[in-house]
Amino acid sequence: FKHFLSTIKSTAKITKYNNQLITKAYSNQISNNQHYNNTSSNGLLFGLFFLGSSLLLLNQDTNCDAEKSVDKSKVSGSASGIKLFSGNANLPLAQDIANHLGLSLGKITLNKFADGEINVIVNENVRGKDVYIIQPTSPPVNESLMELLLMISTMRRASAKKITAIIPYYGYARQDRKMQARVPISAADVARLFEAMGVDRIIAVDLHCGQIQGFFGPRVPVDNLDGGTVGVSYFGDMDLVNPVIVSPDAGGVYRAKQFREAMSKKHDVDCGLAMIIKQRAKANDIERMDLVGSVNGCDAIIVDDMVDTAGTLCKAAEILKEFGARNVYAFASHGVFSGPAPTRIANSVLTELVVLDTIPLSESSMATGKITQLPVGPLLAQAIYNIHNKKSVSALFK
Repeated sequence: FKHFLSTIKSTAKITKYNNQLITKAYSNQISNNQHYNNTSSNGLLFGLFFLGSSLLLLNQDTNCDAEKSVDKSKVSGSASGIKLFSGNANLPLAQDIANHLGLSLGKITLNKFADGEINVIVNENVRGKDVYIIQPTSPPVNESLMELLLMISTMRRASAKKITAIIPYYGYARQDRKMQARVPISAADVARLFEAMGVDRIIAVDLHCGQIQGFFGPRVPVDNLDGGTVGVSYFGDMDLVNPVIVSPDAGGVYRAKQFREAMSKKHDVDCGLAMIIKQRAKANDIERMDLVGSVNGCDAIIVDDMVDTAGTLCKAAEILKEFGARNVYAFASHGVFSGPAPTRIANSVLTELVVLDTIPLSESSMATGKITQLPVGPLLAQAIYNIHNKKSVSALFK
């Protein structure tokens, strides 16, 4: 009897069909006991009771072990096969993304030769892996762009299964069309460079123009994440008085409307809408500004995709103050802050300028005391998780 029980127990541990085997063994045992008339009825009942109890406990233990193994595979499988790498443009952001995913950044060496050429060495195996490269093409733009191109090329030559470029800030995005004769469409040319290197997917944050997604062929899908959702959460928790969302130009009205709708939907804050019409004498030089809408006695929030030299932003803030705005806030996804931007912001009438950490802040920008930087790492980490696990990306913004 003990030998028989031991046999059933070992068999149940090995095969997943242990329930069928248990039933069969139980039936055989009954038939055998009925066949041998010399076995006492009390012994038979005791043996069957002991056998049934033992097999029931065994069945429960086996099922528990199976459930634990399934749960473990779900947890570990969510990030299996992912390799995260970062260039030198924004290492703190890359580390923040890795922390939210519960991963470590891949081992890669990025240095320069004596003549300034960039040298890329991947120090771990990426064959058959899903590789995600985090690199905004922020200042110095050309160096950051070349680093990213060479990293993509290196991963492709190292037989990576899939290469996704995480570009929080897409350089050359403002050169998206021909404004005069004999000029390039640089945003499209950069897209072709990425495709030529073998990238499989692009994830960006608030592209300057949505049509940049169309500069890539259908084999390279582009996810343009809405960084405004991070700003909405920040301003939605503030105690604003009659808030008005202001677009600094006609091209940004759609972005301002999205920001307004999100404030109303997620935080039940009723906001007005206004627009500034500007006329440029030349690039980065504003000749005249006019306001469409009312901001009198209101807290105004200027919403834009980026702040470069801050000339437009600071003049817009002055116009809003002249028309009676109580406080003037500003939100932009990308704080480039070139040239005189920090000084202009420090001396402006802006109450606060909120940006995302797609581009690292310089010391002079931090010293203004008016710039607040919000983390975009959680949003990018969730996008990576959804893409890797074949889930919806648009669901992040509903």
